[in-house]
Amino acid sequence: MLLPIRTSVRSSRTPYANYALIAVNIVVFLLTYWPDERAREILRPWAEQFVFTPAHPFLWQFITYAFLHSGYLHIFGNMFFLYIFGNNVNDKLGHFGYTCFYLAGAVFSAVGHTLINSNPVMGASGAVAAVTGAYLVLFPQTLITIAYWFIFIGTVDVPAIYFIAFKMIIYDNVIGRYTSNVAYDAHLAGYSFGIVSSAFLLATGLLSSSQFDLWAMLKQWNRRRIYRDAISTGYDPYTGMGGKKSITARDVTKPGPDEPQIRQLREDITNSVYRHDLQTAAQQYLNLMSLDSQQILPRQHLLDIANQFASDGEYKEAASVYEKFLTHYANYEHIEQVELMLGIIYSRYLEKFDLALNHLRAAERKIVDPAQLLMCRSEIEKLQSR
Repeated sequence: MLLPIRTSVRSSRTPYANYALIAVNIVVFLLTYWPDERAREILRPWAEQFVFTPAHPFLWQFITYAFLHSGYLHIFGNMFFLYIFGNNVNDKLGHFGYTCFYLAGAVFSAVGHTLINSNPVMGASGAVAAVTGAYLVLFPQTLITIAYWFIFIGTVDVPAIYFIAFKMIIYDNVIGRYTSNVAYDAHLAGYSFGIVSSAFLLATGLLSSSQFDLWAMLKQWNRRRIYRDAISTGYDPYTGMGGKKSITARDVTKPGPDEPQIRQLREDITNSVYRHDLQTAAQQYLNLMSLDSQQILPRQHLLDIANQFASDGEYKEAASVYEKFLTHYANYEHIEQVELMLGIIYSRYLEKFDLALNHLRAAERKIVDPAQLLMCRSEIEKLQSR
């Protein structure tokens, strides 16, 4: 059993719209829920007209059904998930926008249900699914604390994109269709609406983007792809001894069309490094290289970004930055450590064994730390025994 209990992002303002929707759902439930002694009728007779009936739907039913529930567990589950994911989405969309989004999610969930099913449906789960889909797009990198109980009981933090996409959408609504009284297709329609509409709002600029939403992640992936293509077809940091390459000076007397953007990126990188946000600085560096691969950053900034790429497992990018560092800052007082790091990357991850030997031997001649020297010589022996 897996249950999300909190998220790692805090709202910057009180989510009044989400609280109001939860309150309205609870009040309507208390007014309409009344099972008879045989537990066959779960709504008061006057409330039956507000259930969504695909065979003969009325327009109001596309919204009213989302405020009706069939029992205490039904209302509690929906409102619990709305509270967990809705607060942050409310914060991002604003009160009016969030309320409209929630109601639109209910409408699209009803449409998705009626395209495949003919049985009546009620409950807020479709609208809640839309809100959860929006959370996946707007906060994919946040952590969700999951309570689990199988043999053991405990908690674990999982990135939102994985928990929502694989557990809540694929497993719960595609693979795990165990009962017939759950509106799985309404859920999937709600998730689809939440994901697509939120991505559209970010892509068109109608909703402000951040460095950490799904749209930004896709743009970062595309910039990485462009950067790798540029390395493979143009600038090659691996040419020559140790990858060093002469760089022809540009005529900078006439600023090019990208100069303002380049200056802004360099300033952004500096600010990110000073904030110790090296992951963002690394992404901004890729943007800078896609505009002008000959740009050189200050020594410490370049080294910090190279180290960040290496820690993230982006070894090709790390090697490129280390090579540029060696080319322009060869007098660095700890240059042997850069040579050692680059040699290990070439040897273990990029399979450029000749370059690895060159850098490791250069490092061996200067290293004074016994542990580093032992590591270096061990790596050289492995390469020589190939």
